[in-house]
Amino acid sequence: MDSNPTMAISTLTLTSSLYARSFRPSTPTILSSSSYSSSFSCLCSSSADCEPKHTSLALKKRAFGVGLGFLAASILSLTPLDADATRIEYYATVGDPLCEYSYAKSGLGFCDIDVGFGDEAPRGVLVNIHYTARFADGTLFDSSYKRARPLTMRIGVGKVIRGLDQGILGGEGVPPMRGKRKLQIPPKLAYGPEPAGCFSGDCNIPGNATLLYDINFVEIYPGSNTR
Repeated sequence: MDSNPTMAISTLTLTSSLYARSFRPSTPTILSSSSYSSSFSCLCSSSADCEPKHTSLALKKRAFGVGLGFLAASILSLTPLDADATRIEYYATVGDPLCEYSYAKSGLGFCDIDVGFGDEAPRGVLVNIHYTARFADGTLFDSSYKRARPLTMRIGVGKVIRGLDQGILGGEGVPPMRGKRKLQIPPKLAYGPEPAGCFSGDCNIPGNATLLYDINFVEIYPGSNTR
């Protein structure tokens, strides 16, 4: 098992049992520009501001202030992080031009939106990627954009589903990935006939599911080496 404590958890990883994997948000990791924050603070700036007032004018002002407070709370419930992540996710995936899949002998479908440039990722290194994951009907079930940071993972050593390893590293007619690529991963290269992402009896991914991934290769993790 990879010992890197900063690797994010996602439905891509195979480092835990398919029947016990939880999708609880992980702590902020490398390249994270912000963390989750949805708590509401007191609208009073001091204890004196929260003292009850007894005049009619004061009560009216207080009621007006409470109304503004509820309005602000409803606006804040749509945090900039969530809104930005949704917009980025849309333009990074749904907003991409359509392309026709090519198919490897393994059954993996792949299509480059942007070929990209730079070094190929050698087997065994850590890489940072952004991704969205959908079922064949287009239903979204996982996304790094909603966590506002790339996923860091080690490729080519069985830490992720086989279709993702081949889709990034290449092989069997699939060129190595550098830019943005769409993948169509058949069940045998994903989770097979058994459900996956199960927690307390509920499973995110049904058995024999074909999965669609939009992958944005961000970079080889700085200082990463194969092991």
